[in-house]
Amino acid sequence: MRIDIVTLFPEMCENILNESIIGRARARGYLQVCCHQLRDHGEGVHKRVDDCTFGGGKGMLLMAQPIAKAFDEIIEQTAVRPHIVYMSPRGRVLDQEKVKELAKNENIIVLCGHYEGVDQRLLDKIVDEEISIGDYVLTGGELPAMVMCDAIARMCPGVLASDECFTEESHFDGLLEYPQYSRPEEWHGKKVPEVLMSGHHANIEKWRREQSIYRTAKRRPDLLKKADLTNKEWSQVRQWKKEWKAAENEASKE
Repeated sequence: MRIDIVTLFPEMCENILNESIIGRARARGYLQVCCHQLRDHGEGVHKRVDDCTFGGGKGMLLMAQPIAKAFDEIIEQTAVRPHIVYMSPRGRVLDQEKVKELAKNENIIVLCGHYEGVDQRLLDKIVDEEISIGDYVLTGGELPAMVMCDAIARMCPGVLASDECFTEESHFDGLLEYPQYSRPEEWHGKKVPEVLMSGHHANIEKWRREQSIYRTAKRRPDLLKKADLTNKEWSQVRQWKKEWKAAENEASKE
């Protein structure tokens, strides 16, 4: 997979992308990420990429033409037209389903916004979709781009040691991940659950499944709507909810 990031701060992105798992994946050729300086395509001696907005208002707006030129240069280097994403607080919120969908693309261009955003004409003509990482606003699109790139990259073959590294994690199958433990067997009076010490793989898998459902029902019940639960598991969820409600009522009396 190749990801091209168009930004005013390529060094900021490179500092993150050169580290840890993503950095090793780039070095070993499992993933290609290219950061492009938008100002290289700016106008005039000062390589200007922004201007005032029509209709008035505070702040500057990234102009369409420098971005279009940057995109054209990238597209000349790729065999196919990349899927183009603009990081924007008004876009669809990124989730694991969207990450899996994006990971199917061979080439992705990511545009990092700044100031008051980007000329709408450029977005209408070239950008395929806008994506947000949450309902809040940051100073630029670089950090959201890094979040999305990291989430996509770790699903590429060879980036992680095994596909199981992400297939068993939170959100991949619609559930939150089960709790995990390491040495020592007892820490501050808290022991590792006995089932995990048993070596009985079927019981361990059963426990992990139950814990994933329990955590999801407790912390993110909205996710259960898309989870593939059996009738028995749904029955257990309803029982837990009754118990939690009873505990809340009891606590309110104290």
